[in-house]
Amino acid sequence: MTPADPPRRVRVTSPRTDAVRPRRSKATSEIDAQTQLGEVYMSSLLRAQGRLAALVLASLALTVGALPLLFRAVPALTDARLLGMPVTWVLLAFAVYPFLFALAWFYVRAAERNERDFADVVERE
Repeated sequence: MTPADPPRRVRVTSPRTDAVRPRRSKATSEIDAQTQLGEVYMSSLLRAQGRLAALVLASLALTVGALPLLFRAVPALTDARLLGMPVTWVLLAFAVYPFLFALAWFYVRAAERNERDFADVVERE
């Protein structure tokens, strides 16, 4: 090969080209093909995830969203002090965040459980 000649191209292949590919379930194929059955599978997952999101959002609205109503209904909370700060500020600044963290942790765990259950159903078919 002279310096003016470009290098030859080499084809690189995997040594496992003859390996057996894992069998795909019928349900997975249905989902990939976007058939009516695949839509039923996907809509069931989306419904479960939507119900979970609605539950978490309702919990958030009923707790954190209701705090201003609580402050309005119990005016003594606005006058009370804790560590030199009004109790309302303490609740909004510090007590809300651990609750939000716990709610987020619950949501992620439950969403992953929904997806695991869905995958089990799809692989079983």
